[in-house]
Amino acid sequence: MADVKNKVRAFVDANVLLAGSAFPRWPYEVLRHAAAGDFRLALSPLVIKQARRNLQKRFPEYLDRFEAFIQAVDYELFSDPTREEVEANKNIIRDFSDVPVALSAISANVEYVVSEDKGFTLQDETTVELRRHFKIMLSGTFLREVMGWRSEQLESIRHRKWSDILDEINRAQERPSEAQ
Repeated sequence: MADVKNKVRAFVDANVLLAGSAFPRWPYEVLRHAAAGDFRLALSPLVIKQARRNLQKRFPEYLDRFEAFIQAVDYELFSDPTREEVEANKNIIRDFSDVPVALSAISANVEYVVSEDKGFTLQDETTVELRRHFKIMLSGTFLREVMGWRSEQLESIRHRKWSDILDEINRAQERPSEAQ
């Protein structure tokens, strides 16, 4: 097993879990890197619960994919903050409902938070305190800057569909037989 002590640590928001389960684009690739152990994934019970609830509501056909990911991937689970901690830090981020997620990410002491939520990703006065604790990145930015993806790779999956993934798998399975 690779030395996980020296790997980058990233906290992933519920919207990345949802998008990565429902669409085979940038958030999906972030989750694939997590599953491959390319970085140490950090989550909280609230983030998992939010992703599960929103998938059930919006994309129930992908809930099994999410559950399989959560069961299979190696991640660090960090506790949710108490109500008192949330109330004491209610101004740490613009949207009060994001405060527990932000506090869990801070307690996880990660280098990165990967989110598609503008409340986190805006580079303004509402995220100054958070940016003192970690770098906040969109999925595509994380793939490029941390996972080493090139712009062409990112662009190639901008509009990818699940059928494209199946086509890639079928092509990969055909290659070995062509060599015979």
